[in-house]
Amino acid sequence: MADPPQILVIDDDAELCELLAELLGQEGYAVESARDAISGLSRAREKQFTLVVLDVMLPGLNGFEVLTRLRQSSRVPVLMLTARGEDVDRIVGLEMGADDYLPKPFNPRELVARVRALHRRASHVGHPGAASALETRAAEAPQVLTVDDLEVAPAARRVRVRGEDVKLTTAEYDLLEVLVRQAGTVVSREDLARRVLGRRLAAYDRGIDMHVSNLRRKLGPGPGGGERIKTVRNAGYILARERP
Repeated sequence: MADPPQILVIDDDAELCELLAELLGQEGYAVESARDAISGLSRAREKQFTLVVLDVMLPGLNGFEVLTRLRQSSRVPVLMLTARGEDVDRIVGLEMGADDYLPKPFNPRELVARVRALHRRASHVGHPGAASALETRAAEAPQVLTVDDLEVAPAARRVRVRGEDVKLTTAEYDLLEVLVRQAGTVVSREDLARRVLGRRLAAYDRGIDMHVSNLRRKLGPGPGGGERIKTVRNAGYILARERP
């Protein structure tokens, strides 16, 4: 029998950690908790987790610093917990490599739903139990998807621009693959949220916008110097083709 997916919760709220362990345990996850930034970061580096739930407000190092250090060596999906109303926390978290965010206080069932959605997306990366999904994906997909100087290899989830590897988070990669497969066609923010984050787009939700912003920064301009991912007002985003 396969080992259950492993979730690490880094939060100094003991009651919340216990509640999430119970709820996620009912969904078939094995949950570990760390009550401070240092022990959480250490544990995240020692073990391969399926997903990390990370609070911004932690004793000692804050969640942003933990995320920065974690991203130096890991692309594990990260769901950040932010203070309600603190839009800047959500923006900064996504800019620094978080895959999704959830403002506190939240409905615990909503967090479980977010974890399930991120886990489904991460299953393509090769976490335990994902081999069959990855093999199916590789068999169905072309070996390399190419748009101008951008190359995406779905089976390896590798991205290159002008022959140089580009490191992306799980959400950033998933978003890019959707845009590449539909290059030259506008994809709505709602469709991207459903396919990348596994949920409906909420009011004032800037998650997709921030992932697009990160992609623009990491991929750079197109071959001709123009914007690679263009915003189509009131419609969505489009990956531009500069060459036939």
